[in-house]
Amino acid sequence: MRVIIQRVKSSQVTVQGAVVGQIKRGLNLLIAIAPTDTEAELAWMARKCLDLRLFPPEDEPEGRWQASVRDIQGEILAISQFTLYGDCRKGRRPSFSGSASPQDAEELYDRFVEKLRSSGLRVETGQFGTMMQVSIENDGPVTLILDRDAE
Repeated sequence: MRVIIQRVKSSQVTVQGAVVGQIKRGLNLLIAIAPTDTEAELAWMARKCLDLRLFPPEDEPEGRWQASVRDIQGEILAISQFTLYGDCRKGRRPSFSGSASPQDAEELYDRFVEKLRSSGLRVETGQFGTMMQVSIENDGPVTLILDRDAE
């Protein structure tokens, strides 16, 4: 499983010109599922996304990151993005053989989103398998890559 995690002041996703998900302060997550991912990867990644200390104190915006999205009661926008497993090492067209099949990926993505929602935080999503436009106001900017291979 691979997630691009972005600390944001706001984020939204539109499909065919209509806003389908939007958040204020929190995390924008771009999520890719591998064919070997299991419940263990989903649980680890959800915990990591919810508990990483990525936010400084409000009264010290340049300060040390001390709080998680859970601590600040932030919001999460979770977007499926199979292209995170695009392999560009050969040729001129990416290979996506490292991504799970659409059917498997959608099921695991939905279970991952449910794990995030079980935190009690507001979690918005895009629409799986559709063309989406994602707008973010990256805060920092803070962007991290989280990987978790099946064990």
